[in-house]
Amino acid sequence: MSVTELYSRYTRVWIPDPDDVWKSAEIIKDYKEGDPVLNLKLEDETTLEYSIGPKDNPLPFLRNPDILVGENDLTALSYLHEPAVLHNLKVRFLESNHIYTYCGIVLVAINPYEQLQIYGEEVINAYSGQNMGDMDPHIFAVAEEAYKQMARDEKNQSIIVSGESGAGKTVSAKYAMRFFATVGGSANDTSVEEKVLASSPIMEAIGNAKTTRNDNSSRFGKYIQIGFDRRYYIIGANMRTYLLEKSRVVFQAEDERNYHIFYQLCASSSLSEFKDLSLTSAEDFTYTSLGENIFIEGVNDAEDLVKTREALTMLGVKEIHQMSIFKIIASILHLGNVGIVSERDGESCHINRDDTHLHHFCRLLGIEQEQMEHWLCRRKLVTTAETYVKNMSHAQAVNARDALAKHIYAHLFDWIVEHINKALHTSTKQHSFIGVLDIYGFETFEINSFEQFCINYANEKLQQQFNSHVFKLEQEEYMKEQIPWTLIDFYDNQPCIDLIEAKLGILDLLDEECKVPKGTDQNWAQKLYSKHSNSGHFEKPRMSNRSFIVVHFADKVEYQCDGFLEKNRDTVYEEQINILKASQFQLVADLFHDGKDSGPPSATSKNAKINVRAAKPVPKGHNREHRKSVGTQFRNSLHLLMETLNATTPHYVRCIKPNDYKESFVFDSRRAVQQLRACGVLETIRISAAGYPSRWTYPDFFSRYRVLMTKKDMTIGDKKQVCKNLLETLIKDPDKFQFGKTKIFFRAGQVAYLEKLRADKFRFACIKIQKTVRGWLQRIRYRKIRKSAITLQRYGRGYLARRYAEMLRLTRAALICQKQYRMVRVRQEYLRIRRAVITIQAFARGMFIRRLYQEFLLHHKAMIIQKTVRGWLVRKKYLRARNAAIVIQCFYRRVRAKRQLKQLKIAARSAEHFKNLNVGMENKIVQLQKKMDNQSKEHKTQNEQLNVTNTALGSEVTKLQKELETLRIRQTAGTQVTSLQEELEKLRVELQEAHAQRKQIEEEFSNEKQELEQRVEELEKENTLLKKEKEEVNRRIQNPTQGQGSDASQKETRLQVELDEERQRYQNLVKEYSRLEQRYENLQEDLSSMKFHPGHRRNPSNQSSLGSDSNYTSISMSEVGDTDDTIQQVEEMGIEKAAMDLSVFMKLQKRVRELEQERKRLQTNLEKVEELSKRKGNEPKSSTSEEDINADLAYNSLKRQELETENKKLKNDLNELRKAVADRASENNSSNELQEGYSLLLNQLKAANEELDVRKEEVLMLKTQIVNSTRQSESINHIDSSDVSEWTNNKKPVDAVDTVDAPDLKKLLEAQLQTKSRQHKDELEALHTQIELQKDNLEKKQEMLDHFSTLSPEALVEFSVQQEITRLTNENLDLKELVEKLEKNEKKLKKQLRIYMKKVQELEVSQATRSRPELTRQVTVQRKDKDFEGMLEYYKEDEALLVKSLITDMKPNVVSATVPCLPAYILFMCIRHADYINDDQKVHSLLTTTINAIKKVLKRNSDDFEMTSFWLANTSRLLHCLKQYSGDEAFMTQNIAKQNEHCLKNFDLAEYRQVLSDLSIQIYQQLVRIAEGIMQPMIVSAMLESESIPSLAGVKPMGYRNRSSSLDCESGGPAGYTLQALVKQLGQFYTIMADHGLDPEISQQVVRQLFYSINAVTLNNLLLRKDVCSWSTGMQLRYNISQLEEWLRGKNLHQSGAVATMEPVIQAAQLLQVKKKTSQDAEAICSLCTALSLQQIVKILNLYTPLNEFEERVTVSFIRDIQNRLQDRIENNQLLVDTKYTFPVLFPYTPSVLSLENIHIPASLSLDFLTRV
Repeated sequence: MSVTELYSRYTRVWIPDPDDVWKSAEIIKDYKEGDPVLNLKLEDETTLEYSIGPKDNPLPFLRNPDILVGENDLTALSYLHEPAVLHNLKVRFLESNHIYTYCGIVLVAINPYEQLQIYGEEVINAYSGQNMGDMDPHIFAVAEEAYKQMARDEKNQSIIVSGESGAGKTVSAKYAMRFFATVGGSANDTSVEEKVLASSPIMEAIGNAKTTRNDNSSRFGKYIQIGFDRRYYIIGANMRTYLLEKSRVVFQAEDERNYHIFYQLCASSSLSEFKDLSLTSAEDFTYTSLGENIFIEGVNDAEDLVKTREALTMLGVKEIHQMSIFKIIASILHLGNVGIVSERDGESCHINRDDTHLHHFCRLLGIEQEQMEHWLCRRKLVTTAETYVKNMSHAQAVNARDALAKHIYAHLFDWIVEHINKALHTSTKQHSFIGVLDIYGFETFEINSFEQFCINYANEKLQQQFNSHVFKLEQEEYMKEQIPWTLIDFYDNQPCIDLIEAKLGILDLLDEECKVPKGTDQNWAQKLYSKHSNSGHFEKPRMSNRSFIVVHFADKVEYQCDGFLEKNRDTVYEEQINILKASQFQLVADLFHDGKDSGPPSATSKNAKINVRAAKPVPKGHNREHRKSVGTQFRNSLHLLMETLNATTPHYVRCIKPNDYKESFVFDSRRAVQQLRACGVLETIRISAAGYPSRWTYPDFFSRYRVLMTKKDMTIGDKKQVCKNLLETLIKDPDKFQFGKTKIFFRAGQVAYLEKLRADKFRFACIKIQKTVRGWLQRIRYRKIRKSAITLQRYGRGYLARRYAEMLRLTRAALICQKQYRMVRVRQEYLRIRRAVITIQAFARGMFIRRLYQEFLLHHKAMIIQKTVRGWLVRKKYLRARNAAIVIQCFYRRVRAKRQLKQLKIAARSAEHFKNLNVGMENKIVQLQKKMDNQSKEHKTQNEQLNVTNTALGSEVTKLQKELETLRIRQTAGTQVTSLQEELEKLRVELQEAHAQRKQIEEEFSNEKQELEQRVEELEKENTLLKKEKEEVNRRIQNPTQGQGSDASQKETRLQVELDEERQRYQNLVKEYSRLEQRYENLQEDLSSMKFHPGHRRNPSNQSSLGSDSNYTSISMSEVGDTDDTIQQVEEMGIEKAAMDLSVFMKLQKRVRELEQERKRLQTNLEKVEELSKRKGNEPKSSTSEEDINADLAYNSLKRQELETENKKLKNDLNELRKAVADRASENNSSNELQEGYSLLLNQLKAANEELDVRKEEVLMLKTQIVNSTRQSESINHIDSSDVSEWTNNKKPVDAVDTVDAPDLKKLLEAQLQTKSRQHKDELEALHTQIELQKDNLEKKQEMLDHFSTLSPEALVEFSVQQEITRLTNENLDLKELVEKLEKNEKKLKKQLRIYMKKVQELEVSQATRSRPELTRQVTVQRKDKDFEGMLEYYKEDEALLVKSLITDMKPNVVSATVPCLPAYILFMCIRHADYINDDQKVHSLLTTTINAIKKVLKRNSDDFEMTSFWLANTSRLLHCLKQYSGDEAFMTQNIAKQNEHCLKNFDLAEYRQVLSDLSIQIYQQLVRIAEGIMQPMIVSAMLESESIPSLAGVKPMGYRNRSSSLDCESGGPAGYTLQALVKQLGQFYTIMADHGLDPEISQQVVRQLFYSINAVTLNNLLLRKDVCSWSTGMQLRYNISQLEEWLRGKNLHQSGAVATMEPVIQAAQLLQVKKKTSQDAEAICSLCTALSLQQIVKILNLYTPLNEFEERVTVSFIRDIQNRLQDRIENNQLLVDTKYTFPVLFPYTPSVLSLENIHIPASLSLDFLTRV
């Protein structure tokens, strides 16, 4: 492509500018080769003739197309040169506020001087795991690239951060370390990452200071190595420091400060622990006031000291050592204030004895004041013969004092760094490390000294390493693509490095001059002039003999020779150091002894990972030639650093300072170009531009430039061949491009040429379209004009005709008007004369009439006066007579009214009146009474049936007694006497024990009775308060106020929000508990693996459930604990608050229900014992073996003891319940009818209690008979001694109490006495209660009578009616409650009666067909011939096999063809049987084992979605079964009758329901985590990158990061996912959940959570990727979202709320598509983007990128308009969406429609050991 084609009209170029460095211009005339000038037009429309010369003024740089401006990577620019780089950085920084930009392998970071919200944890999570070129440039992207390459290549990495002071190096390094600490956090919670971050505030305090360019400038270099183990977790760190600026301790330039730690101590001097330091304000000390400004705006030094101390504590520095450090720092300040007074001769000086600062200096360091005072003013000279002590002048003494201060601070700095390294050191073997180098950038000042020379020397070495690395990467890229490699010439700064460090270089000559006894800086300068004057990198200034110039890679720098020798020697007098070594403080002495004993760090092996710092030489006057100078030490440490960097893979961060005024987002082009040149960014550009800088993959090139292809080319299937054919046609020079394996390489400017051709093609197409459209528009316009002309003509002619007609009409109208006017004028004259005549006549006639009227008027008035007087006299007489009659009537009526009132009062107090008022109510009460009588009759009938049953049972007992007597007769007399004597002795002993136990029981009973009375009183008070609250609520309901509806809705909404928040907090706690539990198990595994010893090792399965079993309390213990906790809660809250708390009342009601269920359970157990005893009594003695008898006796003994304990507990509970009901009845009921209802309930409870006592007596009698029969069988069969020993050694021995009958008889008598006494007490309590009720009624009636007497008759009647209505209403409500209770009790009694009848029938069947009894199957064996009741029986020893078959080894596909959630149903049927046989241990063991087994299965399959979904469905179904069959009416509303019969009988498993609910939440969270993990790599590719709408997205040129990401596509990288793949994956998830029978509500919540994850990941990537923020991406994204919505509708999930979670990304897609130009557009965007925050909207607008030149960029003014409109919006300032947020899950109750008896168990489950019951 020729120059003429490039420099044609309308082409834009860059020309030099003295102010802005480069200025844009446009060519207005085509340039031809040889033209002396180039005609340009500037941006301000001024023209310019730019002269062109072959040598002096070459052609200007070409400007890139606007589409490329603002690119993330500078290497993506078509024209790579300085103005293009500068302009791109400026546009990104000022317009888009992007501070990071890639330049090949370099990340350019511009300091914004403002805190940006782009470093949060959510941003770290967004960049973690991403390829470097996929996201916007960021320091986190560089850190992630280093971390990923370390893990993939197993090679150490380095991040080199450089730049000027104030460019942000320290902050960038800090954020990089923060990223590593977050991503590679330690695996064992050792907080290593926190310690690594804690080192930053310490190093900033002691190594950073304020300069003119930066408020927090690092005055030293550091290299931090962060160590990782094999799993790439942080295990430790190590820090090396370089070249601390010691001179700052004693000198600061104007407006600068010393190190921060000095000002932090002075600001905190008022603290009590710092009183001993004797510090005041920093202005009072010389070393801190030289800069004349001790404050930094926005910095609180006192608060920073607190952070520094916290960091020291975290790193293990003890408090005593911290105080020692602060003492040393304070002593340096005091040393600077020591006053040195010059003597008169000027050759000596002294220090005043009363110098307080010297005293504080010596006291704080623990040294001798006299010695220090002496040697501060003198020095020792050592010769071969003798030693001299010489006085120092004032200047020499001040220099020596300052040198001592610098030396102390430098040693303290090294000591702190060493201890930081010790704290960060780890004994674990380091597998790899990532180093972060924060080192000073190239510096040049007006006066440059030794420090600037060393800094620039270090930057020369780093630049050399950088150049070689860039060159190496370019070569590897070319060889990888198999492109011929031609040597690229790049700048090599080795000559400059040789000038500094080679033999006889600048440093060598400096060391040589330092060894000369009287060497001076001037002599050294002369040696430099003579030695290096011929070097191309060394120059001598023209006007100075005491300075020299070094030509560095960045710029020329002139160094002043003054001070070089002194700083290189770093001289400190040995006498002063010896005084410090003799300090009484160990830390001060160790600071200087360490330096003597251990050599410089650089002398150690380079392979050893130790702390390498700028070593500080020990001052030895007589051995100075063996010391290493500062320059030599720095050179050695720099060589060691370069070796480390060369052994790692480097990553470069170049920090740029945009301006010198520290103003936010202000860009100074001159300063930026200077730094770009110095940091090597432009050198990278030059190297890249020397070869083939532009690189395109074949698919991207085909997609971008297919508009330049012909139809014939498009038919070729091979895109690679199509691209080759196109390029060979368009670019004739084959050297301008190369074809690689996967990419096409272009020379600089070729992509711009292709873009120009593409733009021309588009422009030609646009012109053709415009031509056609304009012709069409003109034709339409002509037709409109012609039509308008015709219309105008028609209207014009009509107008003229109308004008002529109007003229004719006007002429005729004029004639008519004249005629009418003349007529009117004559008529008016006639009428005027006529009116005058009439007026004269009227006035004359009126005068005569008025005179006549006056006469008549006088006569009329006289008559009126006479009439009025006569009437007044008559009325006066009449009124006097009427008033007298009224007075007489009033007196008479008052007398009669008084008599009638007296009679009404008497009648009102009579009973007949109240009877008349209560006629209707009494009828209702009579009806209720009749209903209660009928129920009592039914109850009596049922009791009679029970009595009949008991009579039958009594007859059986009589038979057994007769058989027992016959057995006794058969016994021999001698044996009977002996046994009776032995039994008598035993009876006496046991009788005494029984008496003692009885006393103890009576005492316990009395104590418990008192406690119960107290509890009942509290419950009474609570009941009273609840009644009041109920009345108040009723009153509020009956009298609703206005606005209550809206308040209720608001309250409901608020409560719903609070409920969701509470549920979210609870589920987060469950999630945290699950995580900690998993963490605990991992730590146990690690501990066991660490403590492994050969030999026998305990099986982990032996301790599988020890930890988790303790989480679930026993059922039997929880039954009593709830009531005790409730009563304790009442006592703590107070009666009033407890009454307002409905939960307390509900707990008490629950306790009453539990007592009732416990009574029923004990009664059932008692009946079972009776059945068993009768069955065993009727068996033939000969058919029973000895082992069966022993087992039955042992069983009966244990069962009897259990029943006795449970009976005692039941009696106490019944007494408590009876008294509570009686007290409530006494409070709530005042009528006789209610007393009768209460008496009926009390009688029923007494009857049940008596029935229990009778059953107990029968059991005792049966037991004695069985024992006697056993003894007889022993005597008949002659049991030998071996049998007796076997009897006594049985596993379940018969108790001594069971072998005799006298104690049983005694207990029977005691039980009967207790029963009688209890009945007597109950009757007394009932009588006392009735008496109290009567008293209360009398008092209330007396109060009412007193109140009635004070009221008026009308108020009395109204009040009495209201009172009666209220009383009767309350009584009716109470009666209804009582009736409901009685009906429930009736149902229970009927149910008990049916159970009794079934027991009798079963007993008859068992007696008819009796088989050998089993030991543990109890009564369930009797149901073998009955129908299946939905229960499964198993042996206790088969529990492990059951759990293994149903849970541990269960595969979802095994039960896929059966009923969904079959394992849950089977487990519940087993639980039902354990509940049916009243085995609480079995229930507890089965549920606990089940829960632990499910947890283990989920842990083993932590990444299996199918298994997790399967167990979520089964766990939730088991939870629903426990609710559905719990017996709670709230869960039984949808049950059928058969399901209600299957409810649990004995146990309340509410606690296990809560445990299962928590487990379900954990499984749900694991399910969501697995699904999100599977979908995570698919979301970005499917939603943002795949072309769902073909040929819509355009492709832009790629930068280096896109073409050399850390993920190698050729090595099998993952292919891009499509939207169809994502939808298919969602469909798989939903199908799996549906197949497993998961509740639809839970499936909807899972889908909602997954859609939220899709929204969060998509939106976060959209906010962090510039390449996808375009109109076409918005179109693709909206289409993809519509496809997801269609999938939701197809699955009937559109009501799940999933679409609402996608609202932010929907609005983001719309924002990309809408017009963004005018104020109306801004208003539309503000109303549209309600789900996006202001920060997100601005970010998307800044990232919006046109794909071609026909689109317009979003202007800065438009973005500012958006910000102004939305600045008042209250929202979260977070930029990214929290991807870890989880909606609170809700498990709705969904009962099963299946009946348990209809469930079939397939044979494939191998559950043959289960028995259907």
